[in-house]
Amino acid sequence: MTVRPSFIGVIFAVSVGFASLQGAAQSRQAADTFARKVVEIHDHGAQPKRRARRTTLTETELNSWFTYRAQPLLPPGLTQPKVTIVGAGKLLGTATVDLQAIGKSRSTGGTFGVWSLLGGKLPISITGVLHSKGGQGRFELHGVDVSGVPFPKPLLEELVAYYTRTEDHPKGYRLDDPFALPANIEHIEIGQGQAIVVQ
Repeated sequence: MTVRPSFIGVIFAVSVGFASLQGAAQSRQAADTFARKVVEIHDHGAQPKRRARRTTLTETELNSWFTYRAQPLLPPGLTQPKVTIVGAGKLLGTATVDLQAIGKSRSTGGTFGVWSLLGGKLPISITGVLHSKGGQGRFELHGVDVSGVPFPKPLLEELVAYYTRTEDHPKGYRLDDPFALPANIEHIEIGQGQAIVVQ
């Protein structure tokens, strides 16, 4: 069973940022388990009458999915996203981004002309806290750096907007904006090494 592109919102709500895996073994079996659980979350959320449901997604499952199954769904220029689920809502993340590709796409000669000066594939790290309640989520940014150098928030917002563009939201999402949790998710409990999706 594959994770269809329409379910990417569920995955986005769980991981939000990109993060670094520390120690957990990845496997195709764990990737398949994650994919199955995402389908189950989506299908349960689509039921008109449903009982309360809690689904646990582990850090290992999520990072295995990123490694073995996510590539067709990732936007161009983004590779190797990994997540550490610290607990108490906190997420740590890393990914490799192709700043040259973004520069070609975003350069306007105006406020964001700086993208034309950037280039290469660089590791980006993000830390923050996911808040969720009443079917809404919000990511509170704590820090971001590129190759160990602090990264300005306005440029990060450009990256987030670039990578979250969809047909329904062609300008993408702002980092601090609240967002609707998909699949009738009530909230997400971020514990150590796992996220519990509550519907």
